[in-house]
Formats: sequence, structure tokens, C-alpha cells
Amino acid sequence: MSSATTPVSTEKNTGTTSKPMIQYEDFAKLDLRSGIIRKAEKVKKADKLLKLEVELQEGNRVIVSGIAEYYQPSEIIGKQVTVVSNLAPRKMRGIESNGMILMATDKNGKLHFVQPENPIEPGSQIS
Repeated sequence: MSSATTPVSTEKNTGTTSKPMIQYEDFAKLDLRSGIIRKAEKVKKADKLLKLEVELQEGNRVIVSGIAEYYQPSEIIGKQVTVVSNLAPRKMRGIESNGMILMATDKNGKLHFVQPENPIEPGSQIS
């Protein structure tokens, strides 16, 4: 009996992505966690930024996100989100942001939250 094998391509990615291919080890560096938005407010003098307080397992964390043109602060309180929790802190408009909220962009350019199908505890690991 012979078995067929599928050759592994080493060529450049020809899929729908516009970014370079990465190795699994690069992806494994990300610490993705579930979170719940507990507070949200507009950042002064910034049309696109919201200052979010997101509950994770170890407590709440401030994350600045460029979603203000798509969401009002009051409509996202209690929303479950996916957070890149090990992203290095970055100051935005004088506010230290400690993570990133993952969003998906539809064909019209609108942002949508990436979230678990069913509610899970804040801080749960996403893999």
C-alpha cells in the first residue's frame, strides 16, 4: 500500500492576508484573555479613542481603544471582549494603555468585538 502525502509549501502566503506569515512560536507569545468592559469614557480631545476599564482575572486594567466612532461608552459596558493582555504598555493622549482589545473589521469598515460564543469568566485564556 502506498500513502499519498501533501507537500508542504514554503512559498509566500497567497491567501487573503496582507501581512507576512509568522511561525507558531510568534503566535504563542500572545497572551489572549477574556475580559469584560466595566467602565468606558471618551478621551478628551480625541475623536476616535475610548478609555476602557476591563476586568481580567487579576483585576481591572485600563485599555485605550480607537473605537469611539463606532461605539458609545454606555452601549459597551458589560460587553465581553478578547484582550491581548501581554502587550507592552503604551501612552495614548497621556493615558497608559495596558493591553489591546481585538476587533474584526467588516467589508464596510465597521469594527466588531471578537468575543467568545458564550460568556466565560474574565481572565480565561483564549487559545
